[in-house]
Amino acid sequence: MFSTHELQNALKDWAEVFMARSMHEWVRYVRGTGLSMPQFSTLMRLYYRGQCGLSEITAELDVTAAAASQMVDRLVRDGYLARAEDPNDRRAKQITLTDHGRQLVADGIAVRNRWTESLAEHLDPAERAAVGQALRHLTEATRQLNEMRKNER
Repeated sequence: MFSTHELQNALKDWAEVFMARSMHEWVRYVRGTGLSMPQFSTLMRLYYRGQCGLSEITAELDVTAAAASQMVDRLVRDGYLARAEDPNDRRAKQITLTDHGRQLVADGIAVRNRWTESLAEHLDPAERAAVGQALRHLTEATRQLNEMRKNER
């Protein structure tokens, strides 16, 4: 039986290995696109959370409005993003992913996760069942903790 301390150590070890492997694949993919990490982070933000204004990108990247605007201009020029008038404020623009941008991010996610297929195949059926069940428990516990934190705010 694992003690809380032993489980914490096992989780830390797994998180380090998982993140190192996942990020290695991710960084390699992003470099191959010719985009910078802030540019790709912007595409990811739009992929997961939908359209936003320039001020949100400026705040998330912690850059000046001019720097964010230049970056967005390049991504629009390269076909990854589109600007549209904000229906609530004609002076503001909403930034969205194009199909090309969405596909680029989806391909990156697939590359980042591809190694997990090999990992799963490397485990025998009993190990896959045990790990799968443990990950379901961890995922649910994490969702519950996240919900509790949201409610505390």
